[in-house]
Amino acid sequence: MSIRGKLLDFKQRLQDRKMYSIVIVVIAAVAMWGIYQYKHAAHLRQELDNQYNRAFYDMVGYVQNVDTLLIKALIASTTEGIAANLQEAWRQANLAQTNLGQLPVSQEVLANTSKFLTQVGDFAYALNRQNIAGKPLTDEQYKTLEKLHGFAVSLNKSLNELQNQLATGRLRWNELANKGTKLFSKTSAEMPKEQFENIDKTFQEYPTLIYDGPFSDHMVTTEPKGITGEEVNIEQAKQSVIKFFGADKVKSVDYVEEHSDNTNTIKTYSYRVTFKNAPEDQTANIEVTRKGGHVIWMLYNRPVQGENIDMNKAKEAGKKFLESRGYKNMVDTYYLKEDNTAIINYAYKQDDVIIYPDLIKVKVALDDGEIIGFESKGYLSSHRKREIPEPKISMEEARSKINPKAKILSSGLAIIPTEYKTEIFTYEFKGKLNNSDFLVYINAETGKEENILIIIDTPNGVLTM
Repeated sequence: MSIRGKLLDFKQRLQDRKMYSIVIVVIAAVAMWGIYQYKHAAHLRQELDNQYNRAFYDMVGYVQNVDTLLIKALIASTTEGIAANLQEAWRQANLAQTNLGQLPVSQEVLANTSKFLTQVGDFAYALNRQNIAGKPLTDEQYKTLEKLHGFAVSLNKSLNELQNQLATGRLRWNELANKGTKLFSKTSAEMPKEQFENIDKTFQEYPTLIYDGPFSDHMVTTEPKGITGEEVNIEQAKQSVIKFFGADKVKSVDYVEEHSDNTNTIKTYSYRVTFKNAPEDQTANIEVTRKGGHVIWMLYNRPVQGENIDMNKAKEAGKKFLESRGYKNMVDTYYLKEDNTAIINYAYKQDDVIIYPDLIKVKVALDDGEIIGFESKGYLSSHRKREIPEPKISMEEARSKINPKAKILSSGLAIIPTEYKTEIFTYEFKGKLNNSDFLVYINAETGKEENILIIIDTPNGVLTM
């Protein structure tokens, strides 16, 4: 049969209803297969992008840690303090390289960045061993450490710029080979090649919010010292709730259930509160301790319309609220602003000594200054009248323990908690070194450097690392 005849025959077959249906089914099947393959490919691309994102954000975190640990090492004045920070910088640097190698960017492009991270690790490791042996940093080593910190700041800044581009969708991983090349090359070009070798990058411990207080994560004592009084029943605890909010504001208080914390040392009653002149759905949840009827936390669920008061007025509102509820001698320390609210940390002050373990957090609505959140677990766990001794070393002697290159802005006495459920009587110094703000705690009895915190100011509050 000729070609023309075959075409005519095929045309006649198409006119047959069955053949027509078969062709439609085949076309539909091919289309569905194509759609499936497209979606599968898109899913695989998304999974790959997610892996790149995780590796990148982990890497950024570790670079931030290296930056912070290097400045802590510069601030530290004792060989033990320098050694501890350098040892951790070495570990963070070695973790960082792993994530760097997972990014879809040419290793040639990242060569100097990788060398820099390695140099930080190697240098930190060497100095750590030197400090463990009791040998302090030489002036030359200190200057080298300052240079490394400067490069860490530069790298951190560049990575944050890239992070913003990725987060806003202005840059995708398939474009990074081109745009990323310029960024990393520019960053690396600022670093002398002979100074850097290899290092690893992984996940970071992100900054702790300092509005919780520098030491708000201290362990809760097994026997809460601030919970006093006799056992109360459900009705008696309910009266504590009404008193806490004010009888003129409360419409109803409904008992929900009984609770206990993870350590089973603080048992509470839980209630739901509705208010007069407020919508039914704008309720507050609150818990009261079975022993003594103390309010341990409260959260009022209501929208906050804009910011009409500044932080000073918010702090005043929080302090006035605490005083009216029987919490005297509380001083505001740090805060965080978010969603038109301010979460303010208040610490107890006894005889001009700030007692950081005795912590209360207050959430203030910035539209009208109303208190819409409250948490006193730290205070109830630790608070009592303390026998504060006279410092065995003077303020001047404590100051001499701090790196002389640092500029001290303020100082005072403070009691800080430890991870071992103990407390340390210290001098607290706030200062600045190389444009970094910090807090240093010197033991007021032994002169030992107990802790260093780096302060990071943000538009919405204060962070510490």
